[in-house]
Amino acid sequence: MENSGTPARAGRREWIALGVLMLPLLLVSMDISILYFAIPYVSQDLEPSATQQLWILDMYGFVLAGLLITMGALGDRIGRRRLVLAGATVFGAASVAAAYAHSAEALIGVRALLGLGGAALMPSTLALIRNLFHDARQRGRAVTIWTGVMTTGISLGPVVSGLLLEHFWWGSVFLINLPAMVLLLVLVPFLVPESRTGPVGAGAGAGAGGGEAGGAGARAAREPFDLVSAALSLAALLTVIYGIKEWARHGFAPVPAAVVVLGLALGHLFVRRQQHLAHPMIDLELLGRRSFGGPVFANVLAMFATVGMAVFLTQYLQSVQGLSPFKAALWSLVPASGVIVAAPTAAMLAQRVDHAYVMGGAFLFSAAGFCWLTQIRADSALWFCLAAAALYVGGLVAAMTLANELAIGAAPPERAGSAAAVLESGQELGGALGMAVLGSVGAAVYSREMADALPADVTAALPAGEADAVRETLGGAAAAAARLPEETAAGVLTAARDAFTHGMGLASAGAAVVVVGAAVYSFALLRGTAEHGEDGADAGSEGGDLAPAQTGAVK
Repeated sequence: MENSGTPARAGRREWIALGVLMLPLLLVSMDISILYFAIPYVSQDLEPSATQQLWILDMYGFVLAGLLITMGALGDRIGRRRLVLAGATVFGAASVAAAYAHSAEALIGVRALLGLGGAALMPSTLALIRNLFHDARQRGRAVTIWTGVMTTGISLGPVVSGLLLEHFWWGSVFLINLPAMVLLLVLVPFLVPESRTGPVGAGAGAGAGGGEAGGAGARAAREPFDLVSAALSLAALLTVIYGIKEWARHGFAPVPAAVVVLGLALGHLFVRRQQHLAHPMIDLELLGRRSFGGPVFANVLAMFATVGMAVFLTQYLQSVQGLSPFKAALWSLVPASGVIVAAPTAAMLAQRVDHAYVMGGAFLFSAAGFCWLTQIRADSALWFCLAAAALYVGGLVAAMTLANELAIGAAPPERAGSAAAVLESGQELGGALGMAVLGSVGAAVYSREMADALPADVTAALPAGEADAVRETLGGAAAAAARLPEETAAGVLTAARDAFTHGMGLASAGAAVVVVGAAVYSFALLRGTAEHGEDGADAGSEGGDLAPAQTGAVK
């Protein structure tokens, strides 16, 4: 039996399959940000209300985040390849419907369907890596590629959107998904083996003492899917992320706080239910392992800093450096150069040094970038900001790559889907928290400094609502300055840009503290988890997990 010796190494077919699986991942991650530049054109055509416009932007991310755990568990049961194909079908059909939506309500509904398709695709692609690549080194390289594609997609979304909108109508940003989904539907059945919970053949559990546990896996696959757990996980994640985003958007208020508390209560009910189920949607014992739960938490901290600072970088390029949206999107790709260097270097070092030390070093690397950003001023050269961003982005993506590798390596193959979903749900929560906390720090500094910096005569010359807008956001100050006399406008913009960069600097300091804490956490608590995770996975295989030879048994 193959599972008794060295894991089989992947060949050309597996690497080609990985390339095919990266197509939906790239597009799903691009769709998170692809509407940023298209929304003015959508607003002109569909005339949504302010609330509808926010839901057009947010609905995709909310549904995607809320359904990750449900879809990961579903893929473990019905087969991850089957779920990828279903997700591609839904995503492709919803893309066409979104492109030709004739009302704001229709576009919001179709964006929800896109989130459903994306939630089916994302955890399945990462879970299939666990089943395609059994050799730890090869799997590490595959996870590096997965992480790089995911982060690149989020950065690439605005650039692709800007290019398309220069030549086509706003619906083209959705139609770009269609060729890739068709290619996925054609190639995946031939290149990607099926994998699911439990044995896939009559004798799959035999050998290596797998019969009893294999039977348990088969019973798990036959058990009715727990719709109550699915509803609880969806409601918990949706309410928590919605509350956090509202906090980030409008500041702390009783209603968003109550929504977060409600979400936490629903999450508690979800966890309690999992403790009493024979076949839970989330393996709490796995989550409690240092080899899995530790990397998941490290990923939360990494995404906290990544998403929390991305908002500042975008505004800095457009509103402080004065770049057009398309040029700002192109320049925002420069920090990816740090990823190109840091991620492969970290993966190579991790083959020789404990993952925990490399992760900790990557977090410290990113902390240096954040400390650099604290020195940014309104009149700083563009390269000064981009170099600092390349430093922190490279370090964070390197750390996330290793965390993903550790977590997926620790998960038994038959639970890879739900494990990937937990990992990605943690990333969504970390990103929402980063946007709320670091965004609030920057906003508080900006408001305080603008209240002191605005001359009394300027404040008196502005309508009450407009004066408040100037004190609240840099965008509000820019809009107000366009209607002021040239000399007064210059003073308002100078004060606003100085206040914004100071807020950005303090938020960067906060991000540096968080990632230094993540480095200490990695050094202190994650040592040896790579070896432990591999042992755990192997032991799981002997107890009835899918062995390497079994993952392709279902065609």
